[in-house]
Amino acid sequence: MKKLLRTFAAPTLAVSLALAVTPVTIAQAATAEPASNAAVSPLASAPLRPNGQAQKWFAIAQGDARVDEVTVHSTSMNRDIPLAVIPATDGDGNRLENAPTIYMLNGAGGAEQDNDWLSDNPTTEDNVGTIEFYSGKGVNVVIPMAGAFSYYLDWVEEPDGAYLQGPQKWETFLVNELPGVIEPHLNAGDKRGIIGFSMSALPAMLLAEHNPGMYDAVAGFSGHYQTTSEIDHQLHGLTLQRGGATPRQMLGPAGSPASVAADAVGNAESLRGTAIYASNGSGLASETDLPGYYIGRGANQTAASTASATLQVEGGVIEAATNASTHNLDAKLQSLDIPATFNYRNTGTHSWPSWRSDVHESWPVFEGAFAQK
Repeated sequence: MKKLLRTFAAPTLAVSLALAVTPVTIAQAATAEPASNAAVSPLASAPLRPNGQAQKWFAIAQGDARVDEVTVHSTSMNRDIPLAVIPATDGDGNRLENAPTIYMLNGAGGAEQDNDWLSDNPTTEDNVGTIEFYSGKGVNVVIPMAGAFSYYLDWVEEPDGAYLQGPQKWETFLVNELPGVIEPHLNAGDKRGIIGFSMSALPAMLLAEHNPGMYDAVAGFSGHYQTTSEIDHQLHGLTLQRGGATPRQMLGPAGSPASVAADAVGNAESLRGTAIYASNGSGLASETDLPGYYIGRGANQTAASTASATLQVEGGVIEAATNASTHNLDAKLQSLDIPATFNYRNTGTHSWPSWRSDVHESWPVFEGAFAQK
């Protein structure tokens, strides 16, 4: 597949960025001090989806010795947050100390809709999933398995929807509560990275912007990075309404201080000094968006055709729109003379095959950042 890979940074209209179309199946920098009343505890049973079913990722983690399933208490949200953790190992599977830590954020529906980095974790002849890829890479991987539709931000109001209820203080948790607990638990080093896709691409960039020097590398896959205008609010609202919330609850009205602070393009100067990877497809169908791809992997004709149609219509429109916002971020970084790697694919919809590829293709950016002293 031909693609444009632009290193050293290179149009805003978008639809809902966080509809992760599934194939067939301003805070202060964190310190090393543990948060009060917080500890890493084993997760004894599977968290439940709103319909009462067990979340899929927990069984995957329990069945794989390379993954730990734990919880960390969030004081700011007054609840325990489940985590999937892949401890750092060498090529022989031995656990390592003083290793970097990569925080991976899920998309809109997250683990609550079985649409997370573990549940979509295939190993095929053309790609491998999250567990397989990072095992032996010498990095810790920490995945919060909560936060569906939250944008992983600190909200100005408390929603009361099917997925979003009570205080939403995700930036506080991810910056000031989680690292000071999970990193000592893993005997981790002081190098960090963060990755987000779809809905979570925006907060991944924002956490790096709001906390300069905390993350050595950041990556966003298929993200819409703007929040200031009314059209931005309407577009993010298409995602938020799926979680039973509104943009006003999250950021206040368009143009508010909170919405300006959450605009990753407007705050791009704060990415200076951080290694950056961002990617986007064009929205045109690729091989992995066609029925034959899924038929070749065991799907029947009806299921394959339905999935393909959804990807090409809904996923194509969404990806074309996030492509525009990704270009906006690219242009802003270029204007600021901030180096970055942008990966533009000539094809590809808003779907998992591209994001799995991005894990692979972003690795040199993270590896290089972690190697620097």
